[in-house]
Amino acid sequence: MNAHAGPQLLLREDADGIATLTLNRPEARNPLSEAMLSALSETLAAIAADQKVRAVVLAAAGPVFSAGHDLKEMSARRADADRGRAYFAEILGRCSGVMQQITALPQPVIAAVEGTATAAGCQLVATCDLAIAGEGARFCTPGVHIGLFCSTPMVALSRNLSAKHAMEMLLLGEMVPAQEAARMGLINRVVPAGEALTEAKRLAAVIASKSAATVKVGKRTFYEQREMGLKAAYDHASAVMVENMLARDAEEGIGAFMEKRQPDWRHS
Repeated sequence: MNAHAGPQLLLREDADGIATLTLNRPEARNPLSEAMLSALSETLAAIAADQKVRAVVLAAAGPVFSAGHDLKEMSARRADADRGRAYFAEILGRCSGVMQQITALPQPVIAAVEGTATAAGCQLVATCDLAIAGEGARFCTPGVHIGLFCSTPMVALSRNLSAKHAMEMLLLGEMVPAQEAARMGLINRVVPAGEALTEAKRLAAVIASKSAATVKVGKRTFYEQREMGLKAAYDHASAVMVENMLARDAEEGIGAFMEKRQPDWRHS
């Protein structure tokens, strides 16, 4: 199935329980413009309610994954009476909302990155649950070069990288090659150029073969416990695991393991 959100800014293709989304404005370096953010938000909302989708792959057309916010679109609003304050707050809030949608999505999201991912584009990669990069991919939070510190990308970076690695990217604004990004923890693995999408879909297929109910509760609990103190995190995870243990798929999965057979998932 093929569907388009907005004026073909975002392409969606569904197959075998995997929804592949492709940022599709390569001539402008796939910016997170008003229209792109709207397309992403609407499509993610639809996927969240689609029980047939078990995993999501996020890719991009052209040589740039995403250059981040559309600075031309934003700068044009400096002519507003408030010099753009209200608009800047709105667009940054909308972008932050999309990032939170990805985190809250029941299905895991895997970024497939070829080319460069900069500023909010790098934030998008960091926000995804997993990320695969072609060996030519590069990552950057270059706001410091233009007097606009990448504060919102910092939220995702600081939750994926060590503090010093995140600060290095934010303070220097230098391009980080794929292998170094993997060492830092920004991406999971590097594959030969042009193969990021193939590898991302392979991982998505593995995830799609699991109990959707189990994956959903696992993803949600991962992000919930990460924001808690140690004791609260263990208490919360233990309570979730009790409920998980009582779920039909856990009973089936454990039984199948002991009986040395394949489980029959009901996704409940």
